[in-house]
Amino acid sequence: MTAVGRIGAATVAAGKSFLRRRTAVFFTFFFPVIIIVIFGALVQTGGGGTGLFTEPAAYYVPGYLAVVVLFTPLSRVGSEVARHREGNQFEKLATTPLSRSEWLLAQTLVNVVVIGLAGLLLLGLIVVVTGAEISFSPLLIPFVFLGVALFCGGGALIGSFAGSQDGVIAASNGIALPLLFLSETFVPPSMLPEWFRPAILLSPLTYFSRGVRAATYGPGIEPLAGLPTGWPFYLGVLAGLTLVFFAGGAAALPRTD
Repeated sequence: MTAVGRIGAATVAAGKSFLRRRTAVFFTFFFPVIIIVIFGALVQTGGGGTGLFTEPAAYYVPGYLAVVVLFTPLSRVGSEVARHREGNQFEKLATTPLSRSEWLLAQTLVNVVVIGLAGLLLLGLIVVVTGAEISFSPLLIPFVFLGVALFCGGGALIGSFAGSQDGVIAASNGIALPLLFLSETFVPPSMLPEWFRPAILLSPLTYFSRGVRAATYGPGIEPLAGLPTGWPFYLGVLAGLTLVFFAGGAAALPRTD
């Protein structure tokens, strides 16, 4: 069987495995609804720059997308790796032609499809609930794909080193929550202390959020540490980081348990 055939078969198997977990399917799509209802209402009540959210509703689109692009791959792939370790599945995998990188790519493709659908749901709800005027740029596709792949690699790293599935959930939440609010998603850099602003660039999620905002938000993005304000720069950096995280995650996957 060719590499394409192996990856395709592994992707189908991973997709069926996900669909069998009905609770996971439900919350993957219901969680974005909760976020939009809660934060969408806050955005609307904060109109005119007097509330918690001082920017136009469309400014926060990258933040809403970041919720699923960040949390879902970290927890899902991390938990999948932990389950495989507990069930000695990687030892069995080592006896097949499927490599660890191919296995991780199959998991990534499933997450891309799932999160892509959740992202479409998010965008529709954003328009309905917040009244945001969004530029539906085709650039959303590569940004979401790369963002999901990056954090799938991160999830593989967490799952490879965490001691259990509970450890994966704790670690992924402990990493994701600070990143979500300190990566220019919901909080503009101007609201942070000046000395802290360069630290935003240490977060991979920053390049996703700034790139998506540059591609979809009419007024664009505010300057930060002298970096370009156009989307090509952020897409390039995100692609480079994705390669690093994916390669690291694939290399960290155990050969045996």
